Amino acid sequence: EEVDLNDCIRSALVIARNGIKDKADVHLQLGELPRIACAPSQINQVLLNLLNNAAQAMDGFGRIQLKSWADTQQVLISVQDNGRGMPPEVLARIFDPFFTTKPVGQGTGLGLSISFKIIQDHGGNIRVVSEPGRGTRFLISLPYGQAAALQRSA
Repeated sequence: EEVDLNDCIRSALVIARNGIKDKADVHLQLGELPRIACAPSQINQVLLNLLNNAAQAMDGFGRIQLKSWADTQQVLISVQDNGRGMPPEVLARIFDPFFTTKPVGQGTGLGLSISFKIIQDHGGNIRVVSEPGRGTRFLISLPYGQAAALQRSA
């Protein structure tokens, strides 16, 4: 489906609002984006997971910043928080299935693994930068021309 990813961002925010409102202020900086072929429900799932993780990473009241922009080949979305951040040994494993830093019964360790697979299936990339005490930033890039690959995977 051809969609404006800003619509996906807004939709994920509506769903995540209750879990975020007492944990962080959300700041949007949405650029003008071309419509791209994607599975919007899957992109919403990725964004929702990143937003929930960001809110859970807050020790006090924090800030989550969402940005979107496009260059000549891709659409980019950044989800950045000023939460507790992650040390290198955790960062190295966050996309591994069943890896979690949450207490037993509070996380399956599948959210980021599934998110990674969804972005990969869309022909895109998800990267992360994090530093303990300074927060985390996820950067999602989705190319304009992934429609054929998406149809094959469907």
